[in-house]
Amino acid sequence: MGRIGVDLYPAQTGVPIPEVESFHKYLGGSPTNVAVAAARHGRRAAVIAKVGDDPFGAYVRKALGEFGVDDRFVGTDPDNPTPITFCEVFPPDDFPLYFYRFPKAPDLNVAAADLDLAAVAAADVFWATVTGLCAEPSRTATLAALEASRPCRFTVLDLDWRPMFWDSPGEGRKWVERALAFADVAVGNLDEVEVAVGARDPREAAKRLRDKGVKLAVVKQGPKGVLAVDDSGEVELPPAPVEVVNGLGAGDAFGGALVDGLLSGLPLETVIARANAAGAIVAGRLACSSAMPTAAEVDAKLAEAARAR
Repeated sequence: MGRIGVDLYPAQTGVPIPEVESFHKYLGGSPTNVAVAAARHGRRAAVIAKVGDDPFGAYVRKALGEFGVDDRFVGTDPDNPTPITFCEVFPPDDFPLYFYRFPKAPDLNVAAADLDLAAVAAADVFWATVTGLCAEPSRTATLAALEASRPCRFTVLDLDWRPMFWDSPGEGRKWVERALAFADVAVGNLDEVEVAVGARDPREAAKRLRDKGVKLAVVKQGPKGVLAVDDSGEVELPPAPVEVVNGLGAGDAFGGALVDGLLSGLPLETVIARANAAGAIVAGRLACSSAMPTAAEVDAKLAEAARAR
């Protein structure tokens, strides 16, 4: 549940937007990409969101169908356009994003009355993002969906901090704390966990997340890898090796593989290793949604990393 729209990525990498000559169009929005990534692993996935009544909205629905993601819970907002996000690509670690979500993104107009709470409760995994908490009516709807997700095997809160959508980190932390009360799993990078629980040290952040009732805390540390902590202990793994083309979307690929690993009942170390590999694959490609790997591609990446060792 959450952001959905269209990503426009420059065909010329290493070039600022004023000098870019052409762009590639992709389905976008972090939770939407996670749904695509899960579908690539053979899982049935659907998205709760809204798009505008415009050609970009039609494209989003078409792309969801092509990726095997159910769009029955994607509504239409007649008053706001489908969001567009532009990116600049400066490998290996600079990928500025420019969000065009004006006057208001349709996905922030998802209301509690729009929700099929029985469908949420029937899902094996419910995945929501912090961005959905930044405005009403999406905030109330997101909290209602999180509460309805209690019967799910896993409720995941993606800490997904986008400061341009908020008045302040303090405002964000207030609503993240409300949402964490419903989460079994929390996933975020160092900036995101700092906003969520006020700690940047990975182990302290994981402890604070677990103290709030989260069963699995996943803290992404960039080049240092990923720390994951659950009742069985902690796992810390380095990132899978990759020559970065575009770092955007790697976290969403990680999310889709994380969902697949959790549902498969794999050991935590295996789950994180596979998620790392999925993220590396997408980081080595230009696109996000269309770059999401299959399970076989993740297997191949793990084998490649093993040979390199």
